[in-house]
Amino acid sequence: MQTFEITSQDLELVEEAKRTIRRLYKLGKHHVSSSIRTRGGEVVSAVHVEAYIGRVTVCAEAITIGKAISEGQDEFETIVAVRHPYPDEADQTLRVVSPCGMCREMISDYAPGCFVLLEDEGRLIKIRVEELLPLKYKRVQEGAS
Repeated sequence: MQTFEITSQDLELVEEAKRTIRRLYKLGKHHVSSSIRTRGGEVVSAVHVEAYIGRVTVCAEAITIGKAISEGQDEFETIVAVRHPYPDEADQTLRVVSPCGMCREMISDYAPGCFVLLEDEGRLIKIRVEELLPLKYKRVQEGAS
C-alpha cells in the first residue's frame, strides 16, 4: 500500500470534520461527519443521517460529496470521516474512520484519484481511494470486445 505525506492542510481537514461533528452530534441521529477538500482548496463538511432502519441510513461521505456537487464543486482532492463516540463508551476520543464499502465506491466514482485520510494501527495515513477499492467494477462500453 502506497501512503503519502500528511500535510498541514490534511490535519486542518481532520480538525474541520471534528468541529462539524462536535457541533452537530445528536445521539441516534448523527455521530459521523466528513469533510472534503476540493482541488481549488474549498472545504465542504456534512454529517451522516441515521435511520432506525439501517439500510436507509446515508453515510457522511455520501452527503458531503452530494453537498459539494450541489454547490457546484466536482473536483476533489482529499476526504476524511470522523466518528463521535457514544456517551456510554469509555474512550470519548473523536477518531478518523475508514469509509465503508459503499462510500469507497462513491468516492471512487465521483472523486477518482482522491486521497483518503484514515487511521491504521493508531496513526493517520493518506492513501488514494483506489487502494481501498482494488479491481473496481467498470461498465463495459457498448461495442467494446
